[in-house]
Amino acid sequence: MMSKLTLKSVAKTLGVSTATISNAFNRPDQLSVALREKILQACKELGYFGPNKAAQSLRKGSSGIVAVILSDSLEYMVSDPVASQFLQGVARELERNQAHLLLFSGSSPSLEPISDFVDGFICYGAPRNLTLIEQLQQSRKRVLTVDFDLPGRPSVNIDNEQAAFDSAISVLRAGDTVAVLGLRLIDSNQSQAVGDAPMWDNLSSIAHRRLDGYQRAMQQQNLTLSADYIWHIPESSQHYARVAAKAVLAMTPRPTVLLCMSDLIGLSAMREALQLGLRIPEDIRVVGFDGIEETLRYHPTLTSVWQFSDKKGEAAVRAFLNPDDTTLQLPYELRIGESS
Repeated sequence: MMSKLTLKSVAKTLGVSTATISNAFNRPDQLSVALREKILQACKELGYFGPNKAAQSLRKGSSGIVAVILSDSLEYMVSDPVASQFLQGVARELERNQAHLLLFSGSSPSLEPISDFVDGFICYGAPRNLTLIEQLQQSRKRVLTVDFDLPGRPSVNIDNEQAAFDSAISVLRAGDTVAVLGLRLIDSNQSQAVGDAPMWDNLSSIAHRRLDGYQRAMQQQNLTLSADYIWHIPESSQHYARVAAKAVLAMTPRPTVLLCMSDLIGLSAMREALQLGLRIPEDIRVVGFDGIEETLRYHPTLTSVWQFSDKKGEAAVRAFLNPDDTTLQLPYELRIGESS
């Protein structure tokens, strides 16, 4: 068997031209059926399965592959229901357009391994590795961001500040004690009160836009929000949310309202409240953010901002494939549940 199979070496072995081999794989109308079948069978026996696709892509300037850069590790993101919904929409729309999906971790050190072989990047959330953001800013490939912005690049978002305002204003009452269970507000890998810690990445983070919306709603209701009642949760997971919820519900005075920056956080907070014997919404009201299916199966049902992440994924692909660089702001819906 040949040590390295190339179009030229296979053509020489079979005693035909390189054009004949290429036509057998890529332009079957140029050969008779019998000759093509003979060529393909001979190539199969040699272990050769066609011209190098990567090289073809480089020559054409297009591979039909779109890289989706996730904000965090692949393991975390594919297990998160919101990211999973988004990726379902991305995959569905790419398939409709006969394109392919490559997932890339936002904690990877560099885009270099994939930059030459993809048509561009859809970046879902700001990557943890800031080097990737710099590389995206400098890339000559098409870049579209989702849930954050890069100067000069198209993006797909919802109005996170207004959505958070709407959810908070629907639940707040005079005299409420409010706690915010937020996502990635400071640089810490533990659930903790923000206190006097410096806020992290507040230019691109949707978490800070949501916090702005909550605070605006509280100001309208003449309520104040102490930094000790703003909690940072490093990941939208039951483990970290449970730690924060337990601590917040033990505070004095105990909150009467929990504004949660994800539905997973909101569901975890309700479980902790119910285990303490608190009544929802009589003793404590809870609102979430995202609109995941689990909120509909849980009782009490959770008031939440539904942002329809699968539709966001589809819209992101359409915007990526469209040469227009306009920023796209998608609709959301506030659904009132039993928790408020």
